[in-house]
Amino acid sequence: MSIETSRIGRKCERAVITAYQELRDVGQPDMQAFAACTTLYRIHHPESSLTEARRLVAEWIDHHVVRQDRGRTRGCDC
Repeated sequence: MSIETSRIGRKCERAVITAYQELRDVGQPDMQAFAACTTLYRIHHPESSLTEARRLVAEWIDHHVVRQDRGRTRGCDC
């Protein structure tokens, strides 16, 4: 399932996708990996609401992992 994350420009987006892939690779269920990645995002962006963090993390996972799209995504400026 590994996606080449070096092409992802945002540090937090790259961290979220890397963490999600690694958690799934060691057998963590999807929802647990998603919850962990939402927490990871909020550590980097405590100003983000839980709803906003969940939406953004879900969009990134869908974009990079599910659809394996190589285009840019929306999100923070880090």
